[in-house]
Amino acid sequence: MCGIFGFVGEGGKVRDLVDALKKLEYRGYDSAGVAFWDEDAVRLFKIKGKVSDLETALGDILDLDIKGGIAHTRWATHGEPNDVNAHPHFDCERKIFVVHNGIIENHKELRKELEKRGHRFVSDTDTEVLAHLIEENYYGNILEALRRILPLLRGSYAVVAMHSDEVGILAAARKGSPLVIGKNENFCVVASDITPILKYTKEVIFLDEGETVSVGGTVDFVGLKDSVEKRIFHISWSERDAEKGGYKHFMLKEIMEEPEVLKNAMAGRMKGSKVEFEELKGWEDFLSNVEKVKMIACGTSHHAGMLFKYFIEDLIQIEVETDVASEMRYRKTKVDDETLFIAISQSGETADTLETVRKIKEKGGRVLSLCNVLGSTLTRESDRTIFLNAGPEISVASTKAYVAQVVVLLLLGVELARIKGKNIPAGFLDDLRDIHARFEEILENSNLIRDTAREFVKFRNFMYIGRWMGYPSALEGALKLKEISYTNATAYPAGELKHGPIALLDEDFPVFAIVPTDRMKEKMLNNIMEVKARKAKVVGVVTEGDDEVFRLLDHTLKIPKVHEYLYPLVMAPVLQLFAYFIADERGLDVDKPRNLAKSVTVE
Repeated sequence: MCGIFGFVGEGGKVRDLVDALKKLEYRGYDSAGVAFWDEDAVRLFKIKGKVSDLETALGDILDLDIKGGIAHTRWATHGEPNDVNAHPHFDCERKIFVVHNGIIENHKELRKELEKRGHRFVSDTDTEVLAHLIEENYYGNILEALRRILPLLRGSYAVVAMHSDEVGILAAARKGSPLVIGKNENFCVVASDITPILKYTKEVIFLDEGETVSVGGTVDFVGLKDSVEKRIFHISWSERDAEKGGYKHFMLKEIMEEPEVLKNAMAGRMKGSKVEFEELKGWEDFLSNVEKVKMIACGTSHHAGMLFKYFIEDLIQIEVETDVASEMRYRKTKVDDETLFIAISQSGETADTLETVRKIKEKGGRVLSLCNVLGSTLTRESDRTIFLNAGPEISVASTKAYVAQVVVLLLLGVELARIKGKNIPAGFLDDLRDIHARFEEILENSNLIRDTAREFVKFRNFMYIGRWMGYPSALEGALKLKEISYTNATAYPAGELKHGPIALLDEDFPVFAIVPTDRMKEKMLNNIMEVKARKAKVVGVVTEGDDEVFRLLDHTLKIPKVHEYLYPLVMAPVLQLFAYFIADERGLDVDKPRNLAKSVTVE
């Protein structure tokens, strides 16, 4: 869960390495470092802290002309964040330098053997063993040395290595963690993500599992046995898409982009009163026989999957099972011709989701993935993929990708209903077609959400409650608040309060109620009365014009009236902005919350 970048070419500067790290900092920000060729030697700079701290430490060196180098921003897994544990790591002779994302599970055994053979370690990281192993296997070719050590490794890795004697050559390998290659007239670049490559080219190549590559004057890929031909992907995102565009934080920018994201997600898929997915052509017979759906996802994507469960079970009456992928991958899962597996991942690189998909595929299961990143591992390993078309999401807390997931899942539900001959409720598609306009209304009044959030800045505990489709929304709202404001936010089905959680409530433990005008409103009103009897303050998301609910709550956040299936969608920006404004009022780094990283590529 770290950011990797490297380049070789003429006319480069140290600044190129640092600028790339800024675009990757959302993937890790405990420490950062660079190593680069300066004449015939490699110079190394690394530091605990953020990329800005590294930039300050480099000073005038930023404008030094170099022929290439490697860079890394870290999210610690082995060894505390400090200068020594920061990447790049090096061998005994300080000739070999490596950056690494992933976990080398057998690093302790490897380190012990290397120490017996006289190697001197200076860090607590698993990554350092890579540099020493390459040192033992180096005979003048860095790629061949890297390839020789790979069979010794257990775990996951994206690794890029350089040698002081092979100026202008980088060697890279991947297993379980992504690496992307790009090339233009002057530069060859390698990175753990697309975003820093967009400055150089929109034509990229993804390393597949077990592949290695030599990056220099040419780009030469080697598969598990032989050289391989690679497909080139064109990325439609621009470099500007991955910038803040004048907003204080990426998270706020990405929330404000949601109306456009909804239009992009529906474009070409919603045609008048019909829904069509080109991605599902040829699957109609299979889908018509589906009697069970199993969702594979983690975190926010899991909450989107839970909403799909409530929607489909109500619309079509087929069973939908949801489970977090980190648990599902270790359970025995039945696979048959009547089960559709749906994997959801913004990045397409989520380790637990990928491993669960591989397990299902080994058994012959069919996997449909929802993903935001073209060419990502999940999209290449699934049978079919529906892209979210949300554009790059930089803030660690997912916002616009979540609403894209939800709207695509709603459209998918409509398509499944059509295939199975089920009717769509009156008014639903009309409201869905105009949903971007409802988002615009909410976002235009974001100052009202900010004013309400200010009333709750001092509270360090919060409980979110909801029923039916409001329950996954409660989970997502609580997750956003805890992610970026470090509030102890919990979420429960409101009907479960009396079975234990209500014991937590008092005047210092406020409650966020999900209470739109849907079929569960009356039940929610009873639960809110239970909460208020314990002296807890209650803020709620309420349908505009519902005076009965307004009078009952201490604070209200209004959403437009829509079909009840769509309330989880229109309340998403309200939940996101409420969390955002609390975190911002506390002066926290909203885009890069502590202990978290954007793309969870390790178990």
